[in-house]
Parts: sequence; C-alpha cells; structure tokens
Amino acid sequence: MSAQQRQVAILFPADPSRGLETDLHQSRHAETAAALGAAGVEVIGAPYADQFAEDVQARLLNSDGVLVWFNPVEAGRDRRVLNGLLRDVASKGVFVSTHPDVIDRIGTKEVLYRTRHMGWGCDTRLYTTPDAMHSDLPASLRGGSRVLKQIRGQSGEGVWQVTLADQARSPSYALPGDAIVRVRHAKRGSPEEIMPLAAFVDRCRIYFRSGGAMIDQAFQPRITEGMIRCYLVGDRVEGFGEQLVNMLYPAPSGSSSDQAPLPGPRLYYPPNRGDLQGLKDRLENQWVSELCAATGLTQSQLPLLWDADFLYGPKDASGEDTYVLCEINVSSVHPFPPSALGPLVQGVVNRLSGA
Repeated sequence: MSAQQRQVAILFPADPSRGLETDLHQSRHAETAAALGAAGVEVIGAPYADQFAEDVQARLLNSDGVLVWFNPVEAGRDRRVLNGLLRDVASKGVFVSTHPDVIDRIGTKEVLYRTRHMGWGCDTRLYTTPDAMHSDLPASLRGGSRVLKQIRGQSGEGVWQVTLADQARSPSYALPGDAIVRVRHAKRGSPEEIMPLAAFVDRCRIYFRSGGAMIDQAFQPRITEGMIRCYLVGDRVEGFGEQLVNMLYPAPSGSSSDQAPLPGPRLYYPPNRGDLQGLKDRLENQWVSELCAATGLTQSQLPLLWDADFLYGPKDASGEDTYVLCEINVSSVHPFPPSALGPLVQGVVNRLSGA
C-alpha cells in the first residue's frame, strides 16, 4: 500500500473550551499537517486530554501512525494515561513517534548520566534517594560549583546551582557533617540562598517522589555564551537553534538576582551553518550511534523529530569548542527550523512505506 493511502494522526493538547472539536488546522501544527497532506498522507487531528482518552484511542487505532506533540509535565499534568494509550495502540501496529519507552530512555535527564562517558559528557552523578544526595554531594562540590536537575522537568523547574559557601578550603579539607552551601534556583530572579546542605536536600525531596531522582553535573562557566539546539530527524541533523539563555546566568556584579538578563530569542539556522559542522558531524557519525548503544535503542526507534541541547564546554588543546549535553527533548519539539519540515515529512512517508 502506498503512502498516499495511509493516514497519520497528529496528537496535540485539546483546547479546554472545544475538546475533541479542537481544529488541527487552527493549531501551531497546521503547517506540518499541510506539508504531510501535500506529500499524499491523509492527516487527522487527535486533540488530547485525559478525559477524552477513549475517543482519541479510537481515532488512533484507525490510523497507521501518530505524531505526538504533548508536553509531558506542562501545567502540573503527567502522562500516565496517555502513555498507556500510546503503548496500547503501538502494540496493535500503529507507529508512534515518540513512543513512551523511547521517552523513558532518552527523554529524561537520566540520559545525562547514562551517556556521561561519551564525548558530550562531563562529570555527572545520579542520586536516586535524598540520603544518597546528602551523602555524596559534598564530594562533588569539592571540585567546584554543580548543577542539580530533577530527571523530569521543564523550563528550569527543579534545576539548582549549588556551591560550597566556603570555597577557600583545599580539596583535601574534610567537610563538616553538614556543609553550608550557596544555592540558586534556575528560574529567573531566584535569589541566592545560604543554608545547610541538609536543608537543601530537604527542599529537593519532592523531586524524588514517584520514582524521581536528581542528576548532578559540573557547572559550565561558558553558559553566558548561549546554548546550541540541534534538531534531528531520526539520525540526521536538519537544523540548529541558538539562544542566549538566562537560566543560572549571573546578574551583573553588585546587582540583585532579579537583574539577570532576559533570555534572547531563539534564532534558527539550516543544517549547513558553517561553524557548527563539527558538532553536526560528531552527532551524525558518532554520538547518535553511541547514544543508541548506551540506552538500548536501535536507530530505527529514534523519534522522527527530536532535539539535543548543548552548552559550550572548555576549549580543547587546539582552541576548538567542545560541547556538553544539557538535555534531550523528544516529546513536544516545537517550533523547529523550517529546514526540518521536509525531512520530517519524508521520514513519515518512509515509516509508512516501511523504508
């Protein structure tokens, strides 16, 4: 059967006032739907909320595939109901991008720990309990400032910079039983606070609920130079985004934390941007395959559209940039560069035809 005879659903958040009648062609996914239609793919909308799960499931079972654009944690919700629905329709032969199992493997910040030995990694630790965090964090703080991140979160929620309050001590200094730390939340305007480590761990206990955990990474001083987002379709880089971020960006000397600069706009670039070809080459020819090996995925299981965010690491011996993975986004990647739309459509067509 040709792709022209196949149907794909686009799953996106339902408008609370319109429910299942939310119009796909009035949503931010209208351009994607139109491009798929122009390629001969029939596209239907699947506006989603948990209360419509059975109706949406029926729509998906009548389709050959579903592209999921649904933020997993936005507005305090979770994906338990949706994930069960998607796993069920996938088991019945509907291709799902991105499948919940793939999200679990590469779409949470635990991937930073799983891939810490790769070329995009840095000194990274995983705490699965508050007690482990209280016990082991002091040792990592001896090496300098750290960034603590809950494994599921967005927009800086649950992301903290932590530094020993007394940095004058030598690395061999035996920390007291409850070190004093400086902490600052990543939300813009959050003040720096000084507190005992135990108090900070207590504040973080919420992130360990329901199987949660915390990632501990070395702070990257070049954060002030911005973040590079690489957009991939399958295993190919199809565009870039660049943004001056403000999470944990220091305020001007002598200013209060709420004077930290606003984030700049995210600017989009095609995949042939000259100064990022080294990063593109490493992703396509090394890091993506290493990511799959580290997480037990095949390259055919990679999302049809996903992105990887990188901070600048220290310059290497030859003066070239290095890159440190900040996070991977696989569940609600939008907007994306115009250069990625054609490859995304072709990826859908290929998936439908079994290519």
